[in-house]
Amino acid sequence: MPGSRVHSHVHDHTHSHDHGHVPVHSHGPASPHPAQAAPWSILRMTVVSRLSAALAVSACLWAMVWLALR
Repeated sequence: MPGSRVHSHVHDHTHSHDHGHVPVHSHGPASPHPAQAAPWSILRMTVVSRLSAALAVSACLWAMVWLALR
């Protein structure tokens, strides 16, 4: 129509808010992130190593409790 100012705009609102902090990557919302190599895994530790680590963590936590109660 002459003189009519009605028009349609289709805007794509998929834009990045990256400000240089994080590398940009994209994937579909239904697809998961690809697997990444872990530097270490508790599942790869031997039973003795797991028990040793658990005892070390327990000892540290008990030391903190003991110091807090002093």
